[in-house]
Amino acid sequence: MDQPELKWLDAYRKRGDPEALHALVEHSRRPLYAFIHRMVGNPQEADDIFQETWFRAIRSLDRFKGTKFMSWLFRIAHNLVIDRARKHAPEAELADPTGGEQDPFQTRVADPRPSPADQVHHGDLARRIAAAVDRLPPDQREIFLLRTEADMPFKEIAKMLNISINTALARMQYALRKLRVELQGEYDLSTGDVR
Repeated sequence: MDQPELKWLDAYRKRGDPEALHALVEHSRRPLYAFIHRMVGNPQEADDIFQETWFRAIRSLDRFKGTKFMSWLFRIAHNLVIDRARKHAPEAELADPTGGEQDPFQTRVADPRPSPADQVHHGDLARRIAAAVDRLPPDQREIFLLRTEADMPFKEIAKMLNISINTALARMQYALRKLRVELQGEYDLSTGDVR
């Protein structure tokens, strides 16, 4: 698996190349911001955590010795999400299951242009799927998002969360079962067909 982030990381570390840092941040923006936003449910808080993740990563680059930079970055973000949830425990809400207002993240991600009718239908479906994911228990939602948004292998997820790989796999299975039940009338998760 090609990891262009390691090439950019190396260029930034050795030469302080700002273009390499920019490429690194942009490469991570979509999956990292999506993970954070889906965990906290608040766009301003997600922006803050995204920025803080990068501040901490840049300050700690000398400690990164591995080959899985994205996993390391997601671990920093995960820890920040947990820290914020602990600080705001009485008032913290990890996600808004009602869907709330339009997600500003959607405006940052380039989408292919379907027809207006398809946009309305798929937009509604995407909101229903996102709402169903948001209603998952936090431990299942986190595994689901790390696997789907971060494309992180279960072995890395288990290590990051300090759980067994069987626990990670089981939580993903529970999450998928709940999503299938909740969305069975609207979307065939096994084939990806809209009903």
